[in-house]
Amino acid sequence: MDRARDNDSDLFSPVTDRMIARVAGKPPVTGAWLVGDPPGRRQFVHVGKQDLEFGGHLDCVRVAYETWGELNADHSNAVLVLHALTGDSHVAGVRELGHHTAGWWADQIGPGRPIDTDRFYVVCANVLGGCQGTTGPSTMRPSGQPWGSQFPYVSIRDIVHASHNFSTTLGIDRWHTVIGPSMGGMQALEWAIMYPDDVERLVVIAAPAVTSADRIAVNSVQVDMIRSDPDYLGGDYYDLPEGRGPWHSLALARRVAVTSYRSAEEFNTRFGRSAQSGVSPLGKGGRFAIESYLDFHGNKFTRRFDANTYITMLEAMNSHDIGRDRGGVVEALGSITAKSLVVGIDSDRLYGIDEQHAIVAGLRTHIAGDEAVVVHSPYGHDSFLIEREAIGAQLERILAA
Repeated sequence: MDRARDNDSDLFSPVTDRMIARVAGKPPVTGAWLVGDPPGRRQFVHVGKQDLEFGGHLDCVRVAYETWGELNADHSNAVLVLHALTGDSHVAGVRELGHHTAGWWADQIGPGRPIDTDRFYVVCANVLGGCQGTTGPSTMRPSGQPWGSQFPYVSIRDIVHASHNFSTTLGIDRWHTVIGPSMGGMQALEWAIMYPDDVERLVVIAAPAVTSADRIAVNSVQVDMIRSDPDYLGGDYYDLPEGRGPWHSLALARRVAVTSYRSAEEFNTRFGRSAQSGVSPLGKGGRFAIESYLDFHGNKFTRRFDANTYITMLEAMNSHDIGRDRGGVVEALGSITAKSLVVGIDSDRLYGIDEQHAIVAGLRTHIAGDEAVVVHSPYGHDSFLIEREAIGAQLERILAA
């Protein structure tokens, strides 16, 4: 189902100087998608005003989204995929103009793949507060200036509220399946609690019911790193000239995050104490190979993400507690009516497998029994992206239930 893009479409251009900066030389001021950039596969829709859970208001929310497959006549084959912290709407497809990477779950979505687009109409939208087309800190206020430091605090529930408004705009009243890994799993749980009549099947992968103090601590360090950058300017850095921006601190924050996305086993086996470029890492100027690996991921990240959005998303994740104002986690889980499947990863040190087992313990219907499905992998939290066959088998399982 193709929908006409909104009036921003006449501002799209084939390429911009800022986009060139992303792939050559220093990073851009922001890696956000901005009006004027090629849209790629993105479509856009305005979903109206939104009041926010902890105060604040947005006069007009724009959502960027992508779709695959065809919606059937009774709208019963729609699958909603919710992305993780640094993901976006480009869940499937190739790297192309407007999309800096291939689809983050391209192995799972397409004809004949676990989420089979010959059978299902698949939708993925960039979240509220995001930086790839949906209203967020890098988008323009009605005044014509970027939101920047004035962008309000958003919670996971705010993100899901916007997602529900978006679904209504698409004309989808009930999702065949709502699927979310990591931060997407937080959203998926809230979808099933906030809008139980709209979710027939639920998949939560490598996500908790509550963000723990341990995770909040690590998130807060990353937030403070970014805010301490001289070019962060309190969040109002978008007018800085090319070659400047808070990308140094954003890269550092990403390096911290990557250490929790992969397992100690993988790092120790893959890198050990080996040196970068075969030169001893001990002594002045020496570097370990693992340091080079983290540098690469940090620097690459700055070319496709926005520092304010990173803070916005970390703070939204800190807000995550499905039991808040609902009588506790058990009570909230007991309100879920969807057929559910919860998947955890045994080497995940971001959201440990015990957190997925705790979710299952409170569910009415879990199609895999009394415990979460455990994926065995050495790759840690990122296994939901890497373990194609193991994750794909569970997706096929819930879609057939």
